[in-house]
Amino acid sequence: MAGRLTLVFTGPGRVEVVPEDDDGDGDGDGHAGAPPGRVLVRTLVSAISAGTELLAFRGQIPPGTALDETLGALAGGTFAYPFRYGYAAVGEVVATGAGVDGAWRGRRVFAYEPHATAFTAAPADLVAVPEGIAPERAALLAHTETAVNLVLDGAPLVGEEVLVIGQGTIGLLATALLARVPLARVTVCEPLPLRAAAARALGARHVAGNADEAVRAVGARGADLVFELSGDPAALDLAIAAAGHEARIVVGSWYGGKRAPVDLGGRFHRRRLRLVSSQVSRIAPALSARWDRERRFGVAWNALAEIDTLPLISHRFPFADAQAAYEIIDRHPERVLQVLLDYP
Repeated sequence: MAGRLTLVFTGPGRVEVVPEDDDGDGDGDGHAGAPPGRVLVRTLVSAISAGTELLAFRGQIPPGTALDETLGALAGGTFAYPFRYGYAAVGEVVATGAGVDGAWRGRRVFAYEPHATAFTAAPADLVAVPEGIAPERAALLAHTETAVNLVLDGAPLVGEEVLVIGQGTIGLLATALLARVPLARVTVCEPLPLRAAAARALGARHVAGNADEAVRAVGARGADLVFELSGDPAALDLAIAAAGHEARIVVGSWYGGKRAPVDLGGRFHRRRLRLVSSQVSRIAPALSARWDRERRFGVAWNALAEIDTLPLISHRFPFADAQAAYEIIDRHPERVLQVLLDYP
């Protein structure tokens, strides 16, 4: 596709939209724009991850860290500037290469691709967007899949007291999913009023504005299950303080290069607390006999159809103004829920 542009992280606090060479010029058999075995997708919208991408924008990820070895579009790359990144693109297939079923043309798809006006991909790396799911909803598939994985790893039980720390987009989606489980209560800890209001709208029974309020809210028995989704390693101290005897603490945050002292003294030790790392690239081995990516996608799509995610989209920027999009996420978190990039 002529004039294809891509977003590049060029240094701390800086992204640029630059021209990119096409992956191929076709095969000379009526498949212009798509190499053999691949399709060409014109991007409609992409979602910015205010967690990982903000770390990348700030330069808070060690440069030698792999972008994501499980995603083909990112495999082999690192967070050493300059680099391309992003993993939540929705677009329309505009051309198919030789050997690809022509039925793909015109189909709307989700892809774990960096932000760009267009890209080529193998059909196996695309997720077809179900009928009735608008592009701005579909752009949250990766976030929703992560939220589903968090809940699977936490394994909430009927009647449990659950605390969710942090109400960014993934935290809000996790809260919405947990609100559908017959728990005793879902409490969230979120100091920013905009996010706190969104959590209430999605089903949080109680919203604490700080750590002391959260500990009081779960009571003397403590929470049975805590999700740490704030992106702040210091929040692990709150998770430990709020957790009850033999409770589970699911850590879904990626802290990058951020460090904080964590108290693993008396309460953590004597209450036999269990820290669980949750990362969406893998499904827990205990579930793998019954769960795979396809089943998890199905649950995520159903959630996107049922949960009103449109109020979570607080800002939309033209792709050409991507620098402004990252700056508002970085400098004004109190104004931001989810930011999308729109493509011409």
